[in-house]
Amino acid sequence: MSNKAKIFYTITDEAPMLATHSFLPIVQSFTAPAGIAVETRDISLAGRVIANFPEFLNEDQRIKNDLLELGELATTPEANIIKLPNISASVPQLKEVIKELQKLGYNLPELPENPQTDEEKAIKAKYAKVLGSAVNPVLREGNSDRRAPKAVKNYARKHPHSMGAWSPDSKTHVASMSEGDFYGSEKSVTVKDADTFKIEFTGNDGTTKLLKDTSPLKAGEIIDSAVLSVKALKSFIAKEIEDAKAKGVLFSVHLKATMMKVSDPIIFGAIVDVFFAPVFEKYTTLFAELGVNTKNGFGDVYAKIAGHEKQAEIESAINDVYANAPALAMVNSDKGITNLHVPSDVIVDASMPAMIRTSGQMWNKEGKGQDTKAIIPDRSYAGVYVATIDFCKKNGAFDPKTMGSVPNVGLMAQAAEEYGSHDKTFQMEADGIVKVTNSKGEVLTEQKVEKGDIFRMCQVKDAPIQDWVKLAVNRARLSDTPAVFWLDENRAHDR
Repeated sequence: MSNKAKIFYTITDEAPMLATHSFLPIVQSFTAPAGIAVETRDISLAGRVIANFPEFLNEDQRIKNDLLELGELATTPEANIIKLPNISASVPQLKEVIKELQKLGYNLPELPENPQTDEEKAIKAKYAKVLGSAVNPVLREGNSDRRAPKAVKNYARKHPHSMGAWSPDSKTHVASMSEGDFYGSEKSVTVKDADTFKIEFTGNDGTTKLLKDTSPLKAGEIIDSAVLSVKALKSFIAKEIEDAKAKGVLFSVHLKATMMKVSDPIIFGAIVDVFFAPVFEKYTTLFAELGVNTKNGFGDVYAKIAGHEKQAEIESAINDVYANAPALAMVNSDKGITNLHVPSDVIVDASMPAMIRTSGQMWNKEGKGQDTKAIIPDRSYAGVYVATIDFCKKNGAFDPKTMGSVPNVGLMAQAAEEYGSHDKTFQMEADGIVKVTNSKGEVLTEQKVEKGDIFRMCQVKDAPIQDWVKLAVNRARLSDTPAVFWLDENRAHDR
């Protein structure tokens, strides 16, 4: 790297890409007189796909892996990266990008649904690198320090966004599992000395399967394991469907199938299975032949039956389900796109605030607001939304003209907690037990599992935790605001 100061500005997707065309020249105009160079690096979804498959492309189509370069840069003191919002791709989104690039002449391989050969497995593994939250764990080498600049806050107060009125009689509420979720099953342990670990499944029949091979642990590192029972999930969903129908509220699901790219699509698919159970029971064999995968959402059914001789018959069966089920919240009522069509269409940390800003309502099929049951299966993420909704029912809507703001310091450095869980998350193929063991074969943590369950292990290193505390205290002092550490005594990990 040259001695000249540099800022690396990331090229991403969709709206941020449009904004870049107007904003980047302004940044360059301000930095140039100061002798600071602003260079761009492409971390868009399309760019990351192209960079991962040079062997399939012509020489003039190949591009370097900018994300890899920025990941290395992020570990250096001189790193200065402006990271714009980017797509955390779901499988349907990835397929659309592949199709679009193929039409533009890029000879990219298809994404294998069920890879059989070594080549297909290698291709799927490469595509997995760009799925979900593939960028943030690489670039977020440090913890986050988020706050609203005074000028931005003053502008928001002077030009407040719309905020729907809340009624104390609102039927809107959050529904979460009371047992069988990650929250309720979490076990945690602090590793005293540097070591290694591996994850292994042992079936009730005695068979074993290595889920993750030997990986390093640092001294003071906290690890945890948790299991979400798919059987308990489906039972919970069935009850909530009936409850939504009885209460006359919309049924909606709020997950993060982008960042939580292994666990949440499985959860989403299980919910689709239950909601449309009569259709899946009737067409089990046909859907298997067509390769329907509910982890991609119910939209995958429509895509796979398109043009089939039984399309009209199946669509009639689907309409029968709609007629007897609670109304679904809509993503696009004009196009008939429901909350269950695509897992990446409804992301909890965007969808729930949007619902709260619109009187606690989502759109029904007529394009009108309606009170809603918000399904957030795992209790780990639900509490803040429960409290906010309860507050609005009691006190009315928030007022952007008068409300304050809360600086947020997030623990995410070095793939902390859920950020780094993807390669340690597995769906069980049989009943048994999953053990995390150290180099001596000692069990660090273990979980009993049943077929279909989701096992997840998280890690967080000691240095990021210490930095997180220090950053929070410093921020509190500088801003003259209280420091509140958001920890739950009922979570093993937080204790």
